[in-house]
Amino acid sequence: MSTIGAYFRLARVGWVLVREGVVAALPSEGLPPLVGIAKAAVAPLARGRAKSVERSDRLARAVARLGPSYVKIGQFLATRPDVVGAEFAEDLAGLQDRMDFFPTQASKTTIQESLGRSIEELYTHFGEPIAAASIAQVHPAQVATPEGSRKVAVKVIRPGVRKRFAADLEAMYLVSHLQERFLPHARRLRPVEVTKTLEQTTKVEMDLRLEAAALSEIAENTKDDPGFRVPEVDWERTGRDVVTMEWIDGVKMSDVEGLRAAGHDLNALADTLIQSFLRHTLRDGFFHADMHPGNLFVDPAGMIVAVDMGIAGRLGKKERRFLAEILYGFITRDYMRVAEVHFEAGYVPSHHNVASFAQAIRAIGEPIHGQPAETISMGKLLTLLFEVTEIFDMQTRPELVMLQKTMVVVEGVSRILNPRFNMWKAAEPVVSNWIRDNLGPKRIATDLKDGAKAALRLAEALPEIASKTEKLHGEIVRMSEEGLRFDADTAERIGQAEARHTRSGRIALWVIAVAAVVTAFQVS
Repeated sequence: MSTIGAYFRLARVGWVLVREGVVAALPSEGLPPLVGIAKAAVAPLARGRAKSVERSDRLARAVARLGPSYVKIGQFLATRPDVVGAEFAEDLAGLQDRMDFFPTQASKTTIQESLGRSIEELYTHFGEPIAAASIAQVHPAQVATPEGSRKVAVKVIRPGVRKRFAADLEAMYLVSHLQERFLPHARRLRPVEVTKTLEQTTKVEMDLRLEAAALSEIAENTKDDPGFRVPEVDWERTGRDVVTMEWIDGVKMSDVEGLRAAGHDLNALADTLIQSFLRHTLRDGFFHADMHPGNLFVDPAGMIVAVDMGIAGRLGKKERRFLAEILYGFITRDYMRVAEVHFEAGYVPSHHNVASFAQAIRAIGEPIHGQPAETISMGKLLTLLFEVTEIFDMQTRPELVMLQKTMVVVEGVSRILNPRFNMWKAAEPVVSNWIRDNLGPKRIATDLKDGAKAALRLAEALPEIASKTEKLHGEIVRMSEEGLRFDADTAERIGQAEARHTRSGRIALWVIAVAAVVTAFQVS
């Protein structure tokens, strides 16, 4: 039944996209003839006012009609230009995560259920909401401390959002499976894996204890960093559905005039922002993956304060090394090394030619050198990189795409502060220092240390490995003598699964037909 529900939800999504003119605004270039005919057939069904606005506005209005979970889905897909295309990623990036407030009493009920204490016990004052997003909303509050009353920000999960998102995710899985089945060229992008990443990312974001843990971890990592910090978490007042943290009095980084009036050095802030991001990525392997201007403040002391750690990214040691070498290769124009790193990492299949790939990388990198600082764009470079890697059959790497998208956003914020911002010049000190410390003699000592630890763990596991190997050998011998057999229960389940698969295909066709009829009646 859940599959039937997914078809109904998918039909509703399609209808909203048609009515808001999104389908009519899709580019026709490269579409199969039948798809082009279908697009032309539904174009007249768009609302009259939808035909006169930009595609990005049509998309924003459609997503707003579909509800909070689709805003979150749209924002996630904005980080995947490799999946939806650069133009649609840009349109989706403009989605504003500003939703209607839900009642304060609902927030209070959620807090009391999550923490098991009354609002009066937890806070001396609890105010009306000041910001609401697709997953949660924020309230100002006061708490009593030995030093006196302290202002805090209380983030509370939106009621029913988990159930709504789980239902909408079924439709996303349906689309991704259909893509992989009927669009062979889309398999390289691994749409089912992309949907799994969306599911995991949003599940993490919906557990506010994990956001609090992320804030705590990045606070430890950055305690000695110049010019950057995150709010302090109040763990006593934090649970799965609520997180309480330090209230930040500062100027949003999008308010350039406010920053200037407060006496802050905008050029220095731009450099600090990108260097902090690269430091977190390369040194710690853990970074804030949602660093848009609304989540960045500058406090009176001139420190950049990043809030809303619901989305965070991680990179392993190997990925960090590859990233540093790729960035450093672009900075130093060593395109052969950039190409070699892609092959060493397994990003590009080994049957391709390294020199040919280096030639393609040169075509991307050379245009960024010798240009005025304000024309050097990481966004443009990444768009070209996606195009080139498609030619060379590079598989999608979700963790790298999140990193690349965040890098583009951070660069954009830096350009708001300093229109002549040169990301490569600002990044060079951090990247070159990391290269020096981690790819020279120091790296050899670290690798030896890690190797010794791995060897010790292997030695400890040898008895268990030997036991399992002996058991597996016995099973293989038995199978070679007796053959592979299914018990009656397994055979029956296989038959039932095949029957369901055949039946679901027929049901799906009927569901689509019924959904179309129902929708037509609703419109009339």
